[in-house]
Amino acid sequence: MRLWHYSLISVLPDKMLVSQWRECIAIKRQWEKGTLKHRLVNYVKDYDKKMFLAYIYRVIREMQNRNISYKTELFTELYDFCSNEEITKLILDESNYPEHNDRYLRQCLFNLQEKYDRGIIPEEEWQPIQKFWDEFEKKQEK
Repeated sequence: MRLWHYSLISVLPDKMLVSQWRECIAIKRQWEKGTLKHRLVNYVKDYDKKMFLAYIYRVIREMQNRNISYKTELFTELYDFCSNEEITKLILDESNYPEHNDRYLRQCLFNLQEKYDRGIIPEEEWQPIQKFWDEFEKKQEK
């Protein structure tokens, strides 16, 4: 179980993006039941559910950009779990988990590289990730 660094959502291969959608659903269901005890995602419980919803919106927007279908009733289930009357001022582009820092981004990039090296991610799906990584490294050098 993992939430990929939010900035990688746009370059995840389609299958991994759909898997991230499923992860969000699984996290919500376990969180709701009080059984979310996975070390890689437990941090979501430390923040307002609006942060989780902001992450979900990123995943949904990218799926929509790629014309990947999803069950709207599942989105409604996630939205209802995360929302309240004060949700109207959700700022999507500024709501990021503090854990999604540069160190975590590097960890995710290395994880994706391992998947590429093992043939899980094909070359054509690796290229956008590599481009993203190169641009990230250039920014870090400045």
